[in-house]
Amino acid sequence: MIQSHDCFSNDTAPIWNTRLVLALGIPQLLITFISAVFNSAVVLGVVFSKELHKPIFILFCNLAISDFLCSSSGFWIAMVFITDPQSTIVGSKELLRAYAFYAMSILATIYNLVIIGIERYLAVSRSITMRYRITRNQILSTTLAIWACAFSLGFMPLMGWNCLEKDKISALYSPLCMDYLAFITIPHCAVVLILPLFTYVNIIVFLRKHKVTMETLGQSHATYRLAEVQVARTSVLIWLLALFSYAPFFAGVVFDSATQQCPSEHSPAIYIFRNLTAMMITINSLGDPIIYSLNMKKLRHMLKFLKHPSNNRIEIQAIGQT
Repeated sequence: MIQSHDCFSNDTAPIWNTRLVLALGIPQLLITFISAVFNSAVVLGVVFSKELHKPIFILFCNLAISDFLCSSSGFWIAMVFITDPQSTIVGSKELLRAYAFYAMSILATIYNLVIIGIERYLAVSRSITMRYRITRNQILSTTLAIWACAFSLGFMPLMGWNCLEKDKISALYSPLCMDYLAFITIPHCAVVLILPLFTYVNIIVFLRKHKVTMETLGQSHATYRLAEVQVARTSVLIWLLALFSYAPFFAGVVFDSATQQCPSEHSPAIYIFRNLTAMMITINSLGDPIIYSLNMKKLRHMLKFLKHPSNNRIEIQAIGQT
């Protein structure tokens, strides 16, 4: 069934009532507000900790900024929904702007999560083998590239790739086009679910390999085991949070693309599900700083133990020569 733009005229029968709008909108406002405040605190905490020169803290700060923008744009969308819920079905220019900022911030968050996983792998490699060194300038260049990609892809609807006056419009995320949603959603959902898990699995494999090597030399360090367990727990939490947050949105886009129905042909439950997916994405923005800040702090202490003792360096040099 090919959609006609007439499906999204202002004459479309409303499906919302005041009680339902408030029941969905107020929790969404509260969650986005809490997430924005929390991520603001993370940014300020990193800036005033005097550790912003360290690559991982720059990435933590950048992640908190992208999560803050995600929460802020989610708050914007929630306000539009509360004040004019029908516009979230038929589409509007204001909603288009809000969706563009939302897409940009979500993409920046995804890129940050991937880069943090890569940086953690290189950090573990550097702590053990002393081969890799990530400079501050490299991280700053990476963060600029993250925002450049996020802006260029997220703001495509504002640059013309929208369906305000066109067919093939999304029934759930009007006025975005279905082909734009598919272009953005499918590869990035795969990225956020696969790449972070892949990097953390490689960290575990790396730690286990060196633990076995140390044991063959008669040197057994429990810290390798502790670091391995910590990374395993962190990677599982990251993957589950990403799955919980982004998979429902991905399912909604796939359903929308497969059905291509007019809004009047959808039950209210579909639009309730759409609003709940936005809350789940905000929960991801709230959970990211907690997982990375707390779990990575423990891992950082373990890496310092592996890096600084002189006898440990002698053992690592011996490993490199065998």
